[in-house]
Amino acid sequence: MNGLCQDRVVIVTGAGRGIGRAHALAFAAEGARVVVNDVGVALDGSATADGPAAQVVAEIEALGGKAVASTDDVADFAGARNLVRTAAEHFGGLDVLVNNAGFVRDRMLVNLGEDEWDAVIRVHLKGHFAPLRHAAEYWRGEAKAGRTPAARVINTSSGAGLLGSVGQVNYSAAKAGIAGLTVVAAAELGRYGVTVNAIAPSARTRMTEDVFAEMMARPDDGFDAMAPENISPLVVWLGSTESAAVTGRVFEVEGGKVSLAQAWRHGPETDKGSRWAPAELGPVVTDLLERAPEPEPVYGAS
Repeated sequence: MNGLCQDRVVIVTGAGRGIGRAHALAFAAEGARVVVNDVGVALDGSATADGPAAQVVAEIEALGGKAVASTDDVADFAGARNLVRTAAEHFGGLDVLVNNAGFVRDRMLVNLGEDEWDAVIRVHLKGHFAPLRHAAEYWRGEAKAGRTPAARVINTSSGAGLLGSVGQVNYSAAKAGIAGLTVVAAAELGRYGVTVNAIAPSARTRMTEDVFAEMMARPDDGFDAMAPENISPLVVWLGSTESAAVTGRVFEVEGGKVSLAQAWRHGPETDKGSRWAPAELGPVVTDLLERAPEPEPVYGAS
């Protein structure tokens, strides 16, 4: 019996461990051919001698699936181009891009170094943009050649990007940028047969084990709500042809819970019809705040 993503060609970045590895295995289980991308770095982005991409490829092949490893740096423009070429040359095309790669360098704002800001923004935000840019170019070419794809992009934002997280200002800013990137790309790429969505996952990974240590204990009821494998079913569905009507959305996923995140929306307004004087605006702002719902609290805020 064919799987939900039978013969679809899927790139998963950051697929050597954690959530990315779970995505790669889940796509392969549904019949996809998977490009397993992972540059193989430590939690803080430093180099390691480890080769996790090849290990995941071996797992997929041992289960009868098809996969190829990529160690391209997704935040390098040429590396991201090569990643897309790997899919096209090895498997004959590209149907799905799952942007997942990232790491953390957590600090309170007043202690955050410029290099720590730059590194996290580079890998998360540019590391989403660069593969998406080259995949979009490929799909536009296919559409112009009369081969309009049923292409899918699934980006990885975070609750930190949607609501903010104390001690993670660089990570929160990058993940908020990914949510913005998602909605704009969805609007631009629909004409080429491409949908673009994002997830904000909560699961046990190298990045979260210190932040959410109290949530990491495995329960006694047999369901591990923090297992990374809980995140992948939605990603696989979003990567399938069944999801054609869904684009520009951000989904929060944790354990068995799936929810639709609500983006910034226009709220209460007051229009004077002419320019305001600064001294007039105090009561106006007070009235707007009274008519608006309270914002969701920032994670970690007291």
